[in-house]
Amino acid sequence: MRWPDASWSTRCFANTFAHRVLHKALFALVMALCLAATLAGGREAGPSSSAPTAHEWPREWDGAPLRPLALSAVEARFARQFPGDIARMTDERHLFVLRHVVRPTRMLHPAADCYRALGWRIERTRLERDEQARLWRCFHARRDASGALRVCERIEDAAGQAFTDTSAWYWAGVGGRSTGPWQAVTVVTPL
Repeated sequence: MRWPDASWSTRCFANTFAHRVLHKALFALVMALCLAATLAGGREAGPSSSAPTAHEWPREWDGAPLRPLALSAVEARFARQFPGDIARMTDERHLFVLRHVVRPTRMLHPAADCYRALGWRIERTRLERDEQARLWRCFHARRDASGALRVCERIEDAAGQAFTDTSAWYWAGVGGRSTGPWQAVTVVTPL
């Protein structure tokens, strides 16, 4: 095989009006093909916001009966776009936010991000084990006159693999190292 001489590359990539137009047209074509491939591949399987999933929530947590609570207006608006189901429950000591997630999504993000966005200060972030040896990511959230909360969260996949970091969960799900559906649990306790 003979390599093209320098005059070939000079002719092909010459800075002429015709070459600039041709290169921009080719670039636009490649971008259009990439966009089409993304849109075609972006149709995710699973329920949409208009077709809710049939998910049964737990009736108890660690032996304590759970009572369902209504979603707040903000939570209900968020839940309409969420790929799965969201529920709020209480055992009269803790508030539980449960999310049944059917596919990896960036809409499942750390609770600390939500609390920060609502004006809470986040302190003492750490990993903790509970009485059942489950690993949780916990923090304290403080706001001026509202007092303080202890917030713990974790995500568990269909095989029982647990995540305390939502980014690690997301990439494991996208990469196929974790399979759904997933159960994300946030437990809030007043301090």
